[in-house]
Parts: sequence; structure tokens; C-alpha cells
Amino acid sequence: MFSVQTLAELAELVELGEPLYVRYSEGPEADTAETSIDYESGCALPGLSVNPLAPEPWWDRPVEHWVARQLHQYVHLAAGGRYAWVLTGVVVGRGPDCEPLIARVQPVARLADPVIDEAARLYQEAFDVGSDGA
Repeated sequence: MFSVQTLAELAELVELGEPLYVRYSEGPEADTAETSIDYESGCALPGLSVNPLAPEPWWDRPVEHWVARQLHQYVHLAAGGRYAWVLTGVVVGRGPDCEPLIARVQPVARLADPVIDEAARLYQEAFDVGSDGA
């Protein structure tokens, strides 16, 4: 698994068209069971909980903005030996937060720490952080 070093490099991967997802965990080896657990209910989920990296069709901003937002949404999970990595696979359901659940996982890349830092900076600059949507 290679290492992505910049947000632009990650956006290029996303633009290739294969459905890519990001996951914060101890890595593909630790996730070999290909399932996640809903910690509130204790239910086993049928795949790994992930966040999609491809922008939705309605997105009219740069791909880097979408990717930064997606990386930033779960960055709090990058602790205790967990890190961000990119994967592809088959969507087998939705988790309790409507996130895709992926089976037949194929690891693609590990995200270097500077990518996460760059995403956080862009997220703060490009979005109305703290807006309640009202």
C-alpha cells in the first residue's frame, strides 16, 4: 500500500472514477474481518464503516474541498494507533449514521499525516465552520 502525501494527489485518485472511501482504523491488517460494530447497540455490521471520497453529482466546488471535508468529518478517530487509509470494495449496506458499509475490501493507500493537516486547513478556510444551517 503506497502513501498519499498531498490532498491534490488524493483528489487525483478520486477523479480516476473508482469508488474510493476513507477509513480511520489501525489499518487493513487489523480490519481483516471486514466488519464494524455499532458501539451504541453492539450490533455487528455487515462491512467496514467508511466515508465516501467521491463528490456527489450536485457538488459544484473543487474535488479537494469535498475530500477535505470528508477527511475532516472523522479525524477525531485518528488516535491510539488509528490512521486514515483509502480503500475500495462493495457497498453491502448503510451504518447507523447512513455511512456506507464496505465488504471485499481492497486497500489502496495510506494517508500521510500532512494530508490530514492540509485537509484541516482547507476545511477551515473553505467552509462556514460552525454554521448551524439555519
